[in-house]
Amino acid sequence: MRIAEHEIGLKARPFIIAEMSGNHNQSLQRALEMVDAAARAGAHALKLQTYTAETMTLDLDHGDFLISDQKSLWNGRSLYALYEEAHTPWEWHAPIFARARALGLVPFSTPFDSSAVEFLESLDVAAYKIASFENVDLPLIRRVAATGRPMIISTGMASVAELDETVQAARAAGCKDLILLKCTSTYPATPANTNISTIPHMRQLFDCEVGLSDHTMGIGTSVASVALGATVIEKHFTLRRADGGVDAAFSLEPEELQSLVQETERAWQALGKVAYGPTDAERGSLQFRRSLYVCRDMAAGEVFTPENVRAIRPGRGLAPKHLDAVLGRQAKVALAKGTALAWHLLV
Repeated sequence: MRIAEHEIGLKARPFIIAEMSGNHNQSLQRALEMVDAAARAGAHALKLQTYTAETMTLDLDHGDFLISDQKSLWNGRSLYALYEEAHTPWEWHAPIFARARALGLVPFSTPFDSSAVEFLESLDVAAYKIASFENVDLPLIRRVAATGRPMIISTGMASVAELDETVQAARAAGCKDLILLKCTSTYPATPANTNISTIPHMRQLFDCEVGLSDHTMGIGTSVASVALGATVIEKHFTLRRADGGVDAAFSLEPEELQSLVQETERAWQALGKVAYGPTDAERGSLQFRRSLYVCRDMAAGEVFTPENVRAIRPGRGLAPKHLDAVLGRQAKVALAKGTALAWHLLV
């Protein structure tokens, strides 16, 4: 499958998505600077989130609408206030998308309701992302699938049964190009709680491309996921974590994003194929193996012993495995110290 001009699959380098989220800190200028930074880092796509506080929740600051979790980055805040701070104003989408396209990035977004889908359709997005918290919202899944554009769905918290419902709903509604992202919906996530071994199982189970939406710190988990078949990597990023922001604590800085692009591509290149024996690049190194050499001058007819023949470098002579077959035999001609042994030199 393809997203814009990028091939997605095991035969292509990993597709790296830089997730802006709310790290623009309500500054369009900062958002545009983040686009520039993502492009310089080598990311392939830039992703936004399309919603308003009103489309996400109610403007209440008590009960179910107040975050009360000591482990949460957002403990003590109301959902409405959080989404108000984190949302990307819809009027910013067009200039952000234009800057991204001008720099060779594929811009797209995560819609959170049908009004966001309608808006993003007007911007001709290349794909849609479904967030983990919406992966059981089947009406939204069907609405996005009906656009016919590629869908990327994060799988955080979803059971196999729930994912099966989601995948079936997407395909039945018209989605032909589907990517599932293994995801752990904690912020940040820990490597121990990421379970990337699920990636090949998910690929087999749902017969689609599979990647990773990575909320861990650093890039190690993402790089490791490529070895298990991840073809898409999504990471939150920011200009500097010290600048703060709703997602800054678990976001990559530009230099780290560049490392992510480079190291995931190296991991993909290193997978190669099942291969034994010297590669073309290794053939020149065969000379540095050990082989059998005469280690002191020998007269014709002299018997080979451990004192006059040894396995040493380089590898121009008989292989060391033939030592027992050589010992006790005679030299056919006089041999100088440093002669590489060959069968025609033995009686």
